[in-house]
Amino acid sequence: MTPEEIPYKMLSLDPFSQWLGIEIIHCETGRCKVGMTIRKEMLNSMEKAHGGIAYALADTAFGFSANTYGKFAVSVETSINHIEALEAGDYITAESIIDITKNKLGFHIVEVKKDDKLVALFKGVVYRTGKDWE
Repeated sequence: MTPEEIPYKMLSLDPFSQWLGIEIIHCETGRCKVGMTIRKEMLNSMEKAHGGIAYALADTAFGFSANTYGKFAVSVETSINHIEALEAGDYITAESIIDITKNKLGFHIVEVKKDDKLVALFKGVVYRTGKDWE
């Protein structure tokens, strides 16, 4: 399986990301960009997108990009900084922009944007197992 095919395979097996409406925009080894539209049922009590929505999109970009090396990769640690509030109808993207691989660990930075404006910054560490994507 090529690095570009792995995220599509992962998405086909991921009902949560499908429910979110995540679409793959671009993927290559070590990088992935995904997008989605925020829906009304994703809002919190203040009529803003729940923080978990941007987090889930960034986590998906992180996971997809980490797995493009052909080995099953699992999250070890993640965090996010929310910069701007989001509303229903907003289309946001998450792109893994930095990937540093050290042996079996990978370090990723994911930018979440609305248009060209940074709305959240996500950091993740991944462990790459010995199991191949087939």
